[in-house]
Amino acid sequence: MTIRGEDYRVPVAVRPVFEQVAGIADAFCREHLDGEYARLSVALTAKLARKRPSPLLRGDRRIWASAVVYTLGRVNFLSDPSQTPHLPTESLARLLGVKQTTMANKGRVVMDLLGLDHFDTEFCLPSRLASHPTAWLVSIDGLPYDARTLPTEIQAELARRGLIPGILAPPRPTTPDPT
Repeated sequence: MTIRGEDYRVPVAVRPVFEQVAGIADAFCREHLDGEYARLSVALTAKLARKRPSPLLRGDRRIWASAVVYTLGRVNFLSDPSQTPHLPTESLARLLGVKQTTMANKGRVVMDLLGLDHFDTEFCLPSRLASHPTAWLVSIDGLPYDARTLPTEIQAELARRGLIPGILAPPRPTTPDPT
């Protein structure tokens, strides 16, 4: 797969570096994780490339790629054995060919630069978004609501405003077992 900077609105001056870093991260994710991680790795790298000045212009490309994958792993709990895919941080660093501390430090830089935390929804795996703990929380008149429990019309408006990822049918009430 060829990753092209112009497809991601990356400034011309940063495109060669973006394409190298995104290429490394994408290839790693496709080989060791999955397609969702691969797509998000390119999107996250593009976001870093669009920062002014782009931090990607300074430093080793492999370390930046490892920081991107590490950041996605933190947001999506990659090191949690109950998750699929699962990859411990030590293995992630070894497979990427970087020191674990270097990868973690650069990953912290990425998270700080982009204001990300463990509950970020922008870089949550799409397959996990429906069950994400905070993606569906909204405040209406100062009270928190799970948007999935609201009428579809209200969900549509919240989604239009970018406050929730989309529209989901409200959870069905469970009926007692007749036996």
